[in-house]
Amino acid sequence: MAQATLMKSSMRLVFDNGIDEAGKQLFQTKTYSNVKPDATPDQFSAAAAAIAGLSARPLASIERNDTSTIQE
Repeated sequence: MAQATLMKSSMRLVFDNGIDEAGKQLFQTKTYSNVKPDATPDQFSAAAAAIAGLSARPLASIERNDTSTIQE
């Protein structure tokens, strides 16, 4: 049976960047690498909120990107 091993995680914060002339919602993203792979969702959310608090733009969403290796 194959097994997955979590290797690394990154955090992507998506900020509300207003609306353009056509009325389309604009977003700006910022990615942070080397996030602890074993961070819980609560810890991840708390870190994102702390970082987002330093921005003038409101936070639209938080994304977590994990990289794993698959071994047979």
